[in-house]
Parts: sequence; C-alpha cells; structure tokens
Amino acid sequence: MREGSFILLLCLLAWFGFDLLEGQRDTARAERDAAQGEVSGLREAARISGEMLAERDAIDLKRTQELNDERAENDALRLDVAAGRKRLRLNATCSAPVPASAGAGGVAHAATPELTADAGSDYFTLRDQLALSRQMILGLQDHALRVCPHQP
Repeated sequence: MREGSFILLLCLLAWFGFDLLEGQRDTARAERDAAQGEVSGLREAARISGEMLAERDAIDLKRTQELNDERAENDALRLDVAAGRKRLRLNATCSAPVPASAGAGGVAHAATPELTADAGSDYFTLRDQLALSRQMILGLQDHALRVCPHQP
C-alpha cells in the first residue's frame, strides 16, 4: 500500500508539474503571438513612413528644380535687360512737360516711361520672391494632398 500511495503521489506531482508547464507554455505562446503582431504593426508603420518620406522628397526635388528653373529664367532676363537685349514693358503714362513758352504752338514730347535703376532691381527681387513663395505654396499643397492622407 505504501508503494501504491507513493506511485499515486508521484503521478499527482507529475500531473501538477505538467499542468504548470502547460500553463507557462500557453502564456509564452500568447506573449509570442502578441509580439509578432506588434512587430507586424511596426513593420507596416515603417513601410508607410518610408513611403511618406519618399513622397516628401519627390515633392521637394520637383519644387526645388522648378524654383531653380524660374530663378535661372529671371537671372537671364535680368542680364538681357541690363545688356539692352530686352526691355521691360510698363503700363504707364508720362505727363507732358509744360512748354517753355506759352506762345509756342506745340507740346514737347514726353519721355519714354522706364523704371529707375533701383526700381528695376526691386522688380527682379520681387520676381525671385514671388517664385519662391509660389513654389513653397505649391509644395505645401502637394504635401497636404499626397503625403498627409497616408498618415494613420
């Protein structure tokens, strides 16, 4: 009877031990599955972030190239105006000067309207700033339309 009790006790201990190990195994599996799910989510977030960064870089490259093209065009125009190959057209009128003598039968011709040197320089600076502002606005619009909708 002692031997039977000993074997029964040994079997109960083995059964409790296996039950304990089975619970630990199930807990470990659940933790593994949760970690794998988290890894999958992090990989997806990294993929989306990578796509968003690539899209942002593409927008930046496109807008920077367009800005450089506009500035090069503006610099070429500035050089052409300075060299006299091109002229800036103005929508202006010049008032006729008062004739030297009231008895003269004609009016002297008014001078051709032109920008002063400072105004010409300011004109080209404004063109550069307008090109920069335009590309910044278009870049922000592209970012809002193409990158922001992909954010979780």
